[in-house]
Amino acid sequence: MAYDRYVAICHPLHYALMMNKKICCSLITASWIAGALDAIPIEVSVSQLYFCSFNEINHFFCDPNALMKLSCSDVYGLEILILILGMFLAVLPFLLILISYAYIIKSILKIRSTESRGKAFSTCSSHLIVVNIFCVTVSCMYMRPPSLHSPELDKLFSFLYTVFVPMLNPIIYSLRNQEVKNAFRKVRFGKQ
Repeated sequence: MAYDRYVAICHPLHYALMMNKKICCSLITASWIAGALDAIPIEVSVSQLYFCSFNEINHFFCDPNALMKLSCSDVYGLEILILILGMFLAVLPFLLILISYAYIIKSILKIRSTESRGKAFSTCSSHLIVVNIFCVTVSCMYMRPPSLHSPELDKLFSFLYTVFVPMLNPIIYSLRNQEVKNAFRKVRFGKQ
């Protein structure tokens, strides 16, 4: 999505050429494949752990951090693996998104019309906010030192990136829809 906005704002006349169906399908396919493959090393490592007699997971789902707390095995290698994968799967994409938005903001600032500049900023700000919330919560969840892990904090971060962020997307993007805005005004101010 950041690449789409980058092309739309920084290269609007080349948009149809740079964002054709083949490129869109390639980006979607790469995202799905990366998302499917990124968990395999952690799942394999977790499956090798030995667990003590207490097997109640203090979490919403079988999160690796919660499983590591239950394990009798040495989890140092798994902690390092999670940190390394986190660098590639959370920090690197986040940095690429921030770089694309730096170019977008640079292009927006060159727009002379205040109205057009405001429209461009409002188009990008909602996506950037959601990406920031997601990346920061995922990084806080999986890239903090083990000494700072607490079940309550883990649950909060998990809730934010698994429930809150996906719930925000339809709300943010539907509020951009003019029909939804008009319906909201009718409900809020009564029929006019």
